[in-house]
Amino acid sequence: MTVMPSRGDLELIAGIVESSSRVLDIGCGDGLLLDLLAKRRGVDGRGLEISQAGVNACVARGLSVIQGDADHDLVNYPDDTFDYVILSQTIQATHRPAEVLQQMLRIGKRAIVSFPNFGHWRVRLYLMYAGRMPVTRSLPDSWHTTANIHFCTIRDFTALCEDQRWHITQALALKSDGSRAGPVGGWANMLAPQALFVLERV
Repeated sequence: MTVMPSRGDLELIAGIVESSSRVLDIGCGDGLLLDLLAKRRGVDGRGLEISQAGVNACVARGLSVIQGDADHDLVNYPDDTFDYVILSQTIQATHRPAEVLQQMLRIGKRAIVSFPNFGHWRVRLYLMYAGRMPVTRSLPDSWHTTANIHFCTIRDFTALCEDQRWHITQALALKSDGSRAGPVGGWANMLAPQALFVLERV
């Protein structure tokens, strides 16, 4: 899971998830979101985390988390197991993003996805003037140390949803700290450092 300097998107996700829901958090890191959802929403939460250190931190919090990889292990879950499947600031680190999203919408009624927007103006300027891969607040790691392998823009993500016929029920532009900036639209692809989408199967 990519570590972000601030995770305001977790607060937004906690506000979206309904009380007593069944939730799977993919790339759950140290379990901060699952812990938040359990305390505020009383969810039946599960986690999937690739790093052993992350799993250990989750278990220390008393959370139900197993070690696993989003690219390979989601196929092991039955259809409609969860009300929400969450992929927060992790999709850009998966090898097959579209397949991961398909699996999320198979095993869950809704998918919540947040990601850094590679179309943000700071990213564009960094590439234009420095001629190097950008390092920003939302993309804090150098190209050779980052876990990110599939960057996308808000428009890229929206186009993928349209191509796959996934229904977007909510699309939010986020500030650098992950807090809400407003709905996706207009100049969001240029101005929003991050975005958050809620998807459903048609």
